[in-house]
Amino acid sequence: MRAAALIQVLAACLFLTACGTLERPAAALRAAPLDVLHRTEVRSRPSDAQSMQAYAEEMSHLLDGDRPIRLLALSGGGANGAFGAGVLTGWSRRGDRPVFDVVTGVSTGALSAPYAFLGQDWDDALERAYTEGRTSKLVALDNMALLFQPSLFSAAPLRRLVDENVTPEMLAAIAAEHRKGRRLLVATTDLDREETVIWDMGALAEQGDEDSRTLFKEILVASAAIPGVFPPVLIAARNNGDAVFEMHVDGGVNTPFLAIPEGLLDWTRPGGRNGGEIYVLVNGVLSQRDQPTLGTFGAVLGRSYDSMTKTALRRDLMLTQSFARRNGLALKVTSIPPEWPSSSLDFAPQAMKALFERAERYGEEGPFLRDPVKASPAALSVGVER
Repeated sequence: MRAAALIQVLAACLFLTACGTLERPAAALRAAPLDVLHRTEVRSRPSDAQSMQAYAEEMSHLLDGDRPIRLLALSGGGANGAFGAGVLTGWSRRGDRPVFDVVTGVSTGALSAPYAFLGQDWDDALERAYTEGRTSKLVALDNMALLFQPSLFSAAPLRRLVDENVTPEMLAAIAAEHRKGRRLLVATTDLDREETVIWDMGALAEQGDEDSRTLFKEILVASAAIPGVFPPVLIAARNNGDAVFEMHVDGGVNTPFLAIPEGLLDWTRPGGRNGGEIYVLVNGVLSQRDQPTLGTFGAVLGRSYDSMTKTALRRDLMLTQSFARRNGLALKVTSIPPEWPSSSLDFAPQAMKALFERAERYGEEGPFLRDPVKASPAALSVGVER
């Protein structure tokens, strides 16, 4: 389904969504995932001073290492995740793709983050995930569920996609890298608190049991659960000792990408600087498109969302740039060139494969923006520089 048509359908069906609800039990009934949360600290919140202090200490430890730190942040973008997947595989072919100390993912970026974390040996699996047509049912007409759930579509195909890809072998490989000191982080949005939650997926994978795998998959589904398109995910947790269900949705609701947590954006590492690089891979277009907007409901809604998303991306990039400057890091960015055809809601296999293949060639060319700390701030709004 084309993005414009989907927006029109969504607009026409908004009044029906009140029919679909998500039942919320008063207390969590699944004890096992709660035990996983209890055994190890696998998540943090920007409002939690203790968890942010721990995050800052780990960041300081990485910056104090014997080599520069390298962090990769993968943004949201729906079907445009094929761009990021293509760039990563092309980067591998180029031969200078780093082994990242930290990999983070939001929304579709969360789905590709495990592959990016595990490195080029997993490139074939990453390509299959985005090009073999398994995403085609995500927003298909026969997957509509607005009469039964608080969303236009059911999450069943998304859950199947995640279940097929998150294998015991993947978790074992992630756990092994986690034990080396590397970190894989995924962000969701806790709607009950209107707050970003950062999940340490490596610590979770290290638990090594089926309950941990179940929670690992739930987090990925939640991070990709675009509000209104897919239903929220209820995740079992503890609140002052009580078992509860928290409602989590797309991490991109609060943060378009996760480079530095909100609670640390004004943090400055004490002492000297060892340097390093923050790479932000944007699964979308950063620059404005100057073209007339049709006067239809769907066109106005779609263009408004597009403008809002780009502005949030550019704002967060500037905040990250400021952090990088203070802490002796280089910020490097890439995004979909504005002249490329792309849509975050076009999950048609042929469209995603075409975007992947084009991005793969792009990745081989080395598309990352040179250090924008030394460029004008406007550079972040005009696309990729060579």
